[in-house]
Amino acid sequence: MKIKLAYPKIPDTLGCPLRQCVAFEKYDGTNIHWTFRPGEGWQEFGTRRDRFDINTSGIKSFEQAHPELAGLHTLWDQFNLLQDYLNQNSKYNTAKEIIVFTEYLGTHSFAGQHDPKDVIKQLVILDIQVDGKIIPPEQFVEDFKQFNIARVVFQGKFTGQLFVDVRKGKYDVKEGVVVKGLVGKEVYMAKIKTEAYLDRLKNQFKDNWKEYWE
Repeated sequence: MKIKLAYPKIPDTLGCPLRQCVAFEKYDGTNIHWTFRPGEGWQEFGTRRDRFDINTSGIKSFEQAHPELAGLHTLWDQFNLLQDYLNQNSKYNTAKEIIVFTEYLGTHSFAGQHDPKDVIKQLVILDIQVDGKIIPPEQFVEDFKQFNIARVVFQGKFTGQLFVDVRKGKYDVKEGVVVKGLVGKEVYMAKIKTEAYLDRLKNQFKDNWKEYWE
């Protein structure tokens, strides 16, 4: 089933507020979301633009639409404890709907493309959305640190120096970072990619590298 964009498109840092933020590693894979209703369990999953029931028929339809992603639902079994946590935690168990956003990737995933020969594949939790609102980054880290969440590479005030440091490869990230913070009660996001990643794109895609950049 086609849906509106499930996870927001992340802009660059041109308009990023100069205030406290958390910068998470940006993973080079495919964004997959999972819907959950407390007391009922996992309901649906899909990419940014589609959604399927979590049952035999839905999984089959998903894999027909995305053959390159076949089998990824089996990785979700590692998050059985997440279901228990959401059902038992008073911050979350009264919600009508929770969406868990993850990144699916393997060791050799690059520019959203996956190597079927990869032995090691994973789902990294990027964000949690509760009744239509993504929770603040500090809350996300504190409440879900026991799970496989995106790695924190920086916490502090956003400045141009952070942009330069990421670009120049100061942090051990393959693609870049996603900066997250609050403006009022709304979470904002901005991305910074490394120069090394840019070089890889140019080598791989030649004149089409901009399609995979920012």
